[in-house]
Amino acid sequence: MEDSYLTIDAPAEAVYKERSSKFLAYAYPVTNEEQIREHLDSLRKRYYDATHHCYAWRLGPKGEQFRANDDGEPSGTAGRPILGQLLSNSLTDCLVVVVRYFGGTKLGVPGLIAAYKDSTAEVIAASTVVERTVDVAMRIEYPYIVMNDVMRIVKEEQPTVRGQEFDNLCTMRLAIRASRADSLTGKLKKVEGLSLDIE
Repeated sequence: MEDSYLTIDAPAEAVYKERSSKFLAYAYPVTNEEQIREHLDSLRKRYYDATHHCYAWRLGPKGEQFRANDDGEPSGTAGRPILGQLLSNSLTDCLVVVVRYFGGTKLGVPGLIAAYKDSTAEVIAASTVVERTVDVAMRIEYPYIVMNDVMRIVKEEQPTVRGQEFDNLCTMRLAIRASRADSLTGKLKKVEGLSLDIE
């Protein structure tokens, strides 16, 4: 089971010049479309006089949500090459925006595709790529008397403990890599009086 993915851990930027056109490339880690809109709005405000703000993004552990936008460049010459670089680097939860200042010399379709591809490649090279895991979060409740059994399983399976409360009825919030979740839940379900909810 695929339970990890690659993304970037912090914003990055790069500048690329091609025949007097200037391409300012920005990469951002993002987890939802609202963050994407905020980054786009802020770049459009900052570079209000730029010719184009082209971009592509992918969201979700498998990059199942994605979009590419040419922002007025000839169709397929900007957004698609940017998206292509995200795909070839297996990056997701990532937005790349390339702001172009037209320098007076037309680059033609092959030139544009190359320029957007290369400026995206440069900003990705300037980024720190990190591996993240897809985690399953759960909440368990159990009587105090089975505490030792629960703690033994937690020690064996090593989930992340996100919170716990001890009382007559104890509560614990756990998270574990998706590929190891079945093993953990299988053991926990054998504990007497324990209830388990996947969050």
